[in-house]
Amino acid sequence: MSTRESAAAEAEAAEPEESPEPIPGPQPSRRPWTGWLRRPRTAWSAWAGRWRAEHPAGARALSVTVTVLAAAIVVAALVMPNSVVRLGPSKFLRIPAEAVIGAAVMIALPRRPRVVLAAVSGVALAAMTVVNMLDMGFNQYLGRPFNVVLDWSLFGDAESYLEDSLGRTETLVAVAGVIAAVLLLFVLLALSMVRLSNLLARHTGIATRGTLVAGVAWITCSSLGLQMSGVPLASDNTATALKNQVHMISATLKDEAEFRKVAKVDAFGNTPGSQLVPDLRGKDMIFTFIESYGRSAVEDPIMAPGVDATLDARTKALAKAGFHAKSGWLTSATYGGSSWLGHSTTMSGLWISNQQRYRTVMASDHLSLTEAFRKTGAFDTVGVMPGVQKAWPEQKWYGLDKVYNAFELGYKGPKFSWSTMPDQYALQQYQDRVHSKKPADGKARMSLLILTSSHQPWAPIPRMVGWDQLGDGSVFKGIQAAGNNPADVIADTTKSRQEYGKTIQYSVTALTEWLERYGSKDTVLVFLGDHQPIARVSGNHASRDVPVSIVAKDPKVLDKIAGWGWTDGLRPAHNAPVWKMSAFRDRFLTAYGSTPHPKKG
Repeated sequence: MSTRESAAAEAEAAEPEESPEPIPGPQPSRRPWTGWLRRPRTAWSAWAGRWRAEHPAGARALSVTVTVLAAAIVVAALVMPNSVVRLGPSKFLRIPAEAVIGAAVMIALPRRPRVVLAAVSGVALAAMTVVNMLDMGFNQYLGRPFNVVLDWSLFGDAESYLEDSLGRTETLVAVAGVIAAVLLLFVLLALSMVRLSNLLARHTGIATRGTLVAGVAWITCSSLGLQMSGVPLASDNTATALKNQVHMISATLKDEAEFRKVAKVDAFGNTPGSQLVPDLRGKDMIFTFIESYGRSAVEDPIMAPGVDATLDARTKALAKAGFHAKSGWLTSATYGGSSWLGHSTTMSGLWISNQQRYRTVMASDHLSLTEAFRKTGAFDTVGVMPGVQKAWPEQKWYGLDKVYNAFELGYKGPKFSWSTMPDQYALQQYQDRVHSKKPADGKARMSLLILTSSHQPWAPIPRMVGWDQLGDGSVFKGIQAAGNNPADVIADTTKSRQEYGKTIQYSVTALTEWLERYGSKDTVLVFLGDHQPIARVSGNHASRDVPVSIVAKDPKVLDKIAGWGWTDGLRPAHNAPVWKMSAFRDRFLTAYGSTPHPKKG
């Protein structure tokens, strides 16, 4: 090559290449923060890599520990029961079918769909775990599982109850803690599922063999019915829980449509007022519900001695004043709470066991027992509701001309946990504002009273004071201050039972002393419980029965129900008749001379 050619070649090599023509169309954005987002991750990865290199044994131990914890969390969620009484170590030492099937699916999937499915499965499992935990609480407190369609509205009532029992600050802390725990559960289960799916993908051969072995073990345990401590080793707990939830949702939606038809049928719906309760005309009629007054109060070995002694003593005191009673049992439509379901079931003659049924009846013209008295034209109707602290549109359905709520009774004393005022005070206010005053139009009166002192948590408990010392309720300040702390009673099952029994004694004493003091020859008192107390107090397998009593001076009133087979006195015998609470309205109306004129839907 000549010297000139060499120089030309060197010059050409030194010239910079021309930039290529830009490719038409949208170009990837160059955002300055993209690199910033990646840098911390790179720095973390670099640090983690150096740490693993410097501490290989520690890194392996940490990795194994995290994996074991992830597996334990997932398996525990899959086999967790939905009832507190079923909890125990043996419940968590089971082979979940869902884990075996899930592992087989994860092994077969490519990376991206596998990770997505794992994360979604973790979230779904967390949701089922939350529902299981809600079932635990509802079974323990209300004697039934959580209904995902109807029960969300009850959380507001639960928060109000906690605030009244524990205080606002403690309640806010508790609610925040629950929300944080639920969010953490979702994150942990999603991350755990992803980690386990990655482990299966990295060790496909071992994972496949292990899944086959687990599948054969599950089939063997299931086929032979193998158990440990009475618990089957083969579990399909989550699948069963999901199936039950689907069934419950379907049944709830179907029940709503069917109940609307049932509520339109009424044996006394077209009965003229002149043919309703003719045998009670001119009577001073009083219906009273005692909060959580259940069969356990009369028969449980811890509560019954004190409650039974009170019922017997009050029966004798009333008899001395000329009053006599008959008592039986009603099976409540609710348990542990939701008192309004018991009230409306008794008064409607319909089985109102959930919130949707309650809304349906409240929006209907189905005849309530209290409305029947108003419909006669011979009774003024009034309600005394110390537990009502907001608008109460149900007044119309109950047929009450006037309702006194918690703010209309002049109380200046302290609250007793959830209860706004002691029953004795509420009864004296009923006497002063209502019962002592004759209706201006010469009518008789029908009253509906809801007593609240026996509402959980049964601390602090009011005590009886002289009826002429009640004043504006300030006398209860010292009694309330000297009472038990609600948190101490809630935490102790035996203490809860003991204190619950004392509140029933108090409420029964207040009501019957009021009757003894202010009742007349025309007074007819019907009082009953709305439901049993929570399972921790009444027992995990307690019935849903509540006592019901009718008390009167006029012997003709009790003669009308002589055929019912009820027990004489305020304490029903163990073998006294048991009716569904929904049967009471029609039996009562019939016993006191009402003529059925059915209304058909």
